[in-house]
Amino acid sequence: QVQLVESGGGLVQPGGSLRLSCAASRSSASANTMAWYRQALGKQRELIAQITRGNSIYYAESVKGRFTISRDNAKNTVYLQMDSLKPEDTAVYYCRSATFNVWGQGTQVTVSS
Repeated sequence: QVQLVESGGGLVQPGGSLRLSCAASRSSASANTMAWYRQALGKQRELIAQITRGNSIYYAESVKGRFTISRDNAKNTVYLQMDSLKPEDTAVYYCRSATFNVWGQGTQVTVSS
């Protein structure tokens, strides 16, 4: 059973930065395709960033140029660096292992002055 644990969420002012972490219990999860999703209140969960085993990267248009996905295989961890945050980035952020179809518990990000 693979487990994913997100951390790093919180309250930040517009224009600020946060780095989310997603620690996997198995390297076979974090080393393969991993993705970050978010779900704002009253909206559907949306894919915002993905990194494949071969390190191909996808970003949703809404975050392109502001968010960066990366991973540290030695730590079985995937990151989402979020810069130039906007109020519309407020959501619960989830990581997902595509290989095992497992979700983390989510971490709240609130962008507000």
